[in-house]
Amino acid sequence: MYQHLQSENMANRYYSCVACDKKGLDKDTVGINKKLLGIDVKSFYCMDCLADYLGCNVQDIRDKIEVFKEEGCKLFQ
Repeated sequence: MYQHLQSENMANRYYSCVACDKKGLDKDTVGINKKLLGIDVKSFYCMDCLADYLGCNVQDIRDKIEVFKEEGCKLFQ
């Protein structure tokens, strides 16, 4: 399902936060945006802005990323 989002492709692409314009979002940040907001999302939040948008804290998101990695989610490989 997520085969078009291989890690090397995501790492080489340049993303910035739609809310604060933070540059160079990492692959885990892009991956969690896609996982939580929808695979077809084209605009991404940095971790701080995503936490604010979702009404949680950054550590909650980092913990969820680790769960998804442990489950083998392709967005985080």
